[in-house]
Amino acid sequence: MSRLTHSSSARRFRSGVLPTALCLLALLCTATRAAEPVLNEKDINEQAVTRALEPDQSSESGDNVVTRGFVLSNKAPSAAPRPAPARKPSAQILITFATNSATLTDSAKAALDKVAGALQSEKLAAYRFRVEGHADPRGSPDANMKLSEDRAAAVVDYLTQKDGIAAERLSSLGKGSSDPLNKRNPTAPENRRVTIVTITD
Repeated sequence: MSRLTHSSSARRFRSGVLPTALCLLALLCTATRAAEPVLNEKDINEQAVTRALEPDQSSESGDNVVTRGFVLSNKAPSAAPRPAPARKPSAQILITFATNSATLTDSAKAALDKVAGALQSEKLAAYRFRVEGHADPRGSPDANMKLSEDRAAAVVDYLTQKDGIAAERLSSLGKGSSDPLNKRNPTAPENRRVTIVTITD
């Protein structure tokens, strides 16, 4: 009797706890994959930037396979499953500036030279890009917005004036502290970053 009770209890445990644990693990893995990697200046290279900024060719060209046919059924047609959203081509880059200013450091300039090499590569030469500046929440919202605008503009100016990227391929946008990458630690360095977004429309 005790063996039967133990066996039924074990089945209930496996049928209840195990699926729940697997669901939590799946959610954790999905969240980890969804997290956008941040490229530190020392880790920036043309290949990494190109991979991050190159649009997904299959979703961009619309080469989705569509099948047509007849379905014999007495049931109402169900809605077709929605396709997974296309990956937004963008690169999160930690570009350093002098404290509370939009002046690029020497290491930032060296990193941007590598970014420029990627933008001039065969895979990215046909695209335009938006440089978005971000600030952490220290300071007033107005000051953060101005700082993020100035920093994004400084990156665009450097890429066009020093690295020869055509000005019509780049635009700048300040986002202030409205889009932190690390919400658990508002003052984390990744919240003071530059995002380069490929414009595909």
